[in-house]
Amino acid sequence: MLTPERHRVILQLLQEKEVVKLHEFVEATQCSESTIRRDLSQLEKQKKLKRVHGGAALLQQKREELSVFEKSTKNIHEKQLIGKYASSLIQDGDCIYLDAGTTTLQMIPYIQAKNIVVVTNGMMHIDALLEKDIPTYVVGGLIKKKTNALIGRGAIHSLQQYSLDKCFIGVNGVHIDSGYTTPDPEEAFMKQTAIHLSRQAFVLADHSKLNESAFAKIAELQEATMITNETDEELLAMYEVKTTVEVVKA
Repeated sequence: MLTPERHRVILQLLQEKEVVKLHEFVEATQCSESTIRRDLSQLEKQKKLKRVHGGAALLQQKREELSVFEKSTKNIHEKQLIGKYASSLIQDGDCIYLDAGTTTLQMIPYIQAKNIVVVTNGMMHIDALLEKDIPTYVVGGLIKKKTNALIGRGAIHSLQQYSLDKCFIGVNGVHIDSGYTTPDPEEAFMKQTAIHLSRQAFVLADHSKLNESAFAKIAELQEATMITNETDEELLAMYEVKTTVEVVKA
């Protein structure tokens, strides 16, 4: 099978299944694994797919954004693992920012540090923080229905009144060239502001976020430590050149 035909078959399979394993490409094209790996690498450079552990996946639309409910049903176990590890980085007496999002939400049940203060723009976080009896400041602003995040000029102004020890940020995309990204420019500016106000910044990104690039830039990779459950050593090596990566394993 000639290269253009293999590429057509690969992209057709991805349109049908979104995530396809390497052996499925091999069976569909009757080609070797090494040939398929080269094809996937070439198509990734052309921004037609992204390689994932053991295969490839479709790229998300730049402005595609799932609702909070939709996000809360995806990769739950991975988010819990990342959230538990991230919570262990909070020290007694810290002032922290917890970004809106379903992965940062998973941190709250595991927080053990004493005498901490939390600043957040996450409406979903409030009840969980109060349940833990953690002093919490909520930034003012416009409530974005799709993500339950407080955003806008009022939220930025409110956030800028604080100096923070650490921030924990959720993202939609992590890419070697684009850095940390999210679909909404206003949410991106909130996240960016929190990073600049913090002594240490951490981005929480499960494996599905790697090699994705959304519409609005948050920060360069080196501006935050990435916490992920991704275990593909080849993929991680690319990111470790540019930033600190903490890998959480089951």
